[in-house]
Amino acid sequence: MEGTPIKLPKACGERTNVSHQFTNRSRLIGLRGSQGIIRRIRQHGFAIGILLVVGAFLSGCGDSNKPSTARASTQTVVPVGVATAERRDVPVYLKGLGSVTASNTVSVKSRVDGQLAQVNFKEGQNVNKGDLLAVIDPRPFQAALDQAQATLFRDQAQLKDAQLNYTRFKSLLDESGAVSQQQVDTQRATANQLEGTVRADQAQIENAKLNLTYCHITAPLSGRIGLRLVDVGNIVHASDPNPLLVITQVKPIAVIFTLPEDNLPAVAQHMRRSGLAVEAYSRDDQTKLATGTLLTIDNQIDQATGTGKLKALFDNQDGSLWPNQFVNVRLLLEVHKDATVIPSVAVQSGPQGSFVFVVKPDKTAEVRQVSVSFTQNNVASIASGISAGDSVVIDGQDKLKAGSTVSPHAGAGGGNRTAQSAPTGTP
Repeated sequence: MEGTPIKLPKACGERTNVSHQFTNRSRLIGLRGSQGIIRRIRQHGFAIGILLVVGAFLSGCGDSNKPSTARASTQTVVPVGVATAERRDVPVYLKGLGSVTASNTVSVKSRVDGQLAQVNFKEGQNVNKGDLLAVIDPRPFQAALDQAQATLFRDQAQLKDAQLNYTRFKSLLDESGAVSQQQVDTQRATANQLEGTVRADQAQIENAKLNLTYCHITAPLSGRIGLRLVDVGNIVHASDPNPLLVITQVKPIAVIFTLPEDNLPAVAQHMRRSGLAVEAYSRDDQTKLATGTLLTIDNQIDQATGTGKLKALFDNQDGSLWPNQFVNVRLLLEVHKDATVIPSVAVQSGPQGSFVFVVKPDKTAEVRQVSVSFTQNNVASIASGISAGDSVVIDGQDKLKAGSTVSPHAGAGGGNRTAQSAPTGTP
C-alpha cells in the first residue's frame, strides 16, 4: 500500500474519491505513531500538498454554482401590451361583395330613317326626361304629312258626293220608282267604300305626324349620357344595331351583392321589422362611398356558390357610385346595446375554450375563461368573463402563464373600427 501512487482528480466531479483516499491515508498515519507520521510526511509531502491544492480547487468549483442558483430563483418580469375593456354599443354587420347597377339603362335609337341633322347634347351631360337630344331631318316626313292631308281632302269630297247620290236614289225609289233597288244598293256601297278610304287617309295622317315627331329624339328618362356613338350628318336607320347614345339612370342607383345562404333567414327576419341600412365601400374596403337601404332579397339561391343575391338602393346624389363599379357592401343587421368589448387579439384559444390574460392590480397575469358573443375583425364582444375596466393583454401572451409578473404598457393592437367582417357568433 505504501508504494501505491495517489492519482489526482481530473475534474470537479472526482472530489468524492479524492476525499475518501485522503481520509484513509490519515488513518494509516495515526496508527504508525509519530515517527511514522514524520516518515510519511517526508515521503509523501509533495503528494499531500497537491491534495490540499486540489481540495481548495474543488471547494471553489462547488461555490461557483451558488450565484447561478440565486439568479434562477429570481422571477422574470415580462413586458406586455394591454388594453382596457369597455362597454358601448356595437353594430353587427354582414359583409359581401357587390356590383353597382344603374336603375335604368336606355340605348337611344332613331325610330325613323333619315339624316342626323342636329345633336343637342354633350357627352357626360345629365339630362331630364323629355329633353331634346337630336333631330333627324324632318323635311321628308313633313312632305309625307302634307300629301296624306291632301289625299284625305280629296277622298272626303268624293265621300260627300257619294252620300248625296245615295240619298237622291233612295228618294226616287220611294216616291216614283224611277230607279231600281239595285242602283240604290250600289250607290250605298260606293258611299261606304269612300268612307273607309277617308278613315284610311286619316290613319295615314296620324302616322305621318308620328314620324315627324320621331324626327325629334328626346330623353326617355332622367340620367347621364355616355359617349356619342353617331356624328352629325350620318344617315341613321331604325334597324341600325348601334344606338345614337346610351342614358343611364344613376340617381338613384342600385347595388347587387351576395351573402351566404345561412345569413338570409336573419336578414329576412330583420327586414320584416324595419328597413336595413347598407353601406358601400371602395375596392380596398377603406373609403365609405354611400349609404342606402336594402330593397329586396332574390327569390332563389345560387347552388354553385351557396349564396343569395340582395339588392340595395342608394340616392347617389353626389355621384360617387358608377354603373358596373365593384364595391364592398356592409349590411347593418342590428346593434348590440351596452356590450363589453375588447380587441380581438386578446382572445386566445385553449383546451377549455377561449381565454384572456388579465393584468391584476399587483401586476401579475391571471387566466380567465371568456365567452365570445361575436367578433368583427379586430373587436370582440364578450358575453361573460370580462368586466368593463379590466386590463387585458394584447401583446406578449406567448411569454405568459398564470401568475407571471408583468410590466404593462399601452398596446398598439386592436382598434375600434365597427364596420367590419361578418360576425362569427349568432347575433
